[in-house]
Amino acid sequence: MTDLSAAGSFLLGDRRVNRMGYGAMQLAGPGVFGPPRDHEAALAVLREAIAAGVNHIDTSDYYGPHVTNQLIREALHPYPDDLTIVTKLGAVRGTDASWQPAQSPEQLTAGVHDNLRNLGIDVIHVVNMRVIGDGHGTSEGSIAVQFTALAELQQQGLIRHLGISNATATQIEEARGIAPVVCVQNMYNLAHRDDDALIDDLAAKGIAYVPFFPLGGFSPLQSDSLSDVAARLDATPMQVALAWLLQRSPNILLIPGTSSPDHLRENLAAAELQLPDEVVAELDKIDG
Repeated sequence: MTDLSAAGSFLLGDRRVNRMGYGAMQLAGPGVFGPPRDHEAALAVLREAIAAGVNHIDTSDYYGPHVTNQLIREALHPYPDDLTIVTKLGAVRGTDASWQPAQSPEQLTAGVHDNLRNLGIDVIHVVNMRVIGDGHGTSEGSIAVQFTALAELQQQGLIRHLGISNATATQIEEARGIAPVVCVQNMYNLAHRDDDALIDDLAAKGIAYVPFFPLGGFSPLQSDSLSDVAARLDATPMQVALAWLLQRSPNILLIPGTSSPDHLRENLAAAELQLPDEVVAELDKIDG
């Protein structure tokens, strides 16, 4: 079994988590909508992740909607004391599977209570405010109203820590002026590295950076250089891409998602993959 401690750990607020975690999005049905194709297999993946040492699960009540949180509760409740569950707010799903903004204080409050109910908890460890930008990209604009609403819910004791997702550096600083920010979740991977400077800035401030689409998302990473490196290291390209992220900065936390036990084990094994300096330099050239 992979030793996840090989990749180190990081403080997410006051919660210490292994840097290799798990993202639950793919447990829902096709298009992140509806129930999983195989209910028991979804439960098995969650249980295997915990058994392997994962103590950081990323989810959202709009995955499904409600499906992934209900699966997490069915598979893992009562939760291990060291398990940190992180969720996102800021959207809802239409009956046609559309993704619709849900950014008003009333909608954010409802989202917190949905997460609490479906996860079966009294307090959410971390809530990320998902900024609605240009597709999966960021766009400027004040987030003060939304983040203030979440800060008030934190003061009520419903949320332990706050984060922000799909945000610009300006929005992150605006959020930090309202309440402490423990993590930032933005799109970042070997081929999409707009946040290089931001990652270094957050590391200096002790703030976690959690890349979404670490393996390319709906368009998986493809690169001859990546494939060549993987072949030389007797690893898969996706393992190399995850290992590169772990070596990129100590504040990066990974949440690769899968609904397959085999892919789960493959992803987690990247925690033990050490890339030589010359390999890192070769991979760095993939950017763009």
